[in-house]
Amino acid sequence: MKYDPSTERAPLQYSPFKSCTVPRPIGWLSSVSPDGVENLAPYSQWQNLTFDPPMVMFSANQYPDGRRKDTVLNAEQTGWFVWNMATYDLREAVNISAMALPFQESEFDRAGVTKRYAELSPTPMVAESPVHFECRYLSTHRMTGNSNVGTIDIVFAQVERIHINDDVITVDGRLDIEKIRPLARMGYHDYTSITETFEMNVPEASEAESYGLTGHPA
Repeated sequence: MKYDPSTERAPLQYSPFKSCTVPRPIGWLSSVSPDGVENLAPYSQWQNLTFDPPMVMFSANQYPDGRRKDTVLNAEQTGWFVWNMATYDLREAVNISAMALPFQESEFDRAGVTKRYAELSPTPMVAESPVHFECRYLSTHRMTGNSNVGTIDIVFAQVERIHINDDVITVDGRLDIEKIRPLARMGYHDYTSITETFEMNVPEASEAESYGLTGHPA
């Protein structure tokens, strides 16, 4: 099977596009508006960009009526947002926070999670999440799609502070991923969580070639 997505509809009942690039990390992002309205929302188009210094990005589709997402506007206007690691135990809260709630209703309250605040800005964080990044806004790159909802804002940021719950750190100083069970987005309405990991080293890679892969400090 093959098709050209720019000119043809997918020859399947459901489009396979989003089910090919999987699993995708979830950007469970909290932010606050300049007038103090707090927001929490998940984004399935989230990724780290580099490690020296640590930079991240997320992509936010517009609403069908052309409105931009609150997380984007808050990041642009305040200069900050927080990434909260989404986990299997928090899956229902993540899903609830994706709801389009009325402006005055708090996603934190509806999702039943506890707020604590970032140290570099007055941004709320999900206390139950085991890892948080305090992210300083850098820039937005807009890409126009074929529709309002297909148009996206790509937001770039630098991670200025990292919080990790000591309970998820192993004795040799690594994150215990199998204990955390990070949540990831698949296609359709499907999700997955990491319950198993394995290690592979690049054959014959020099120390310079391996720089940044192991996580060892410079």
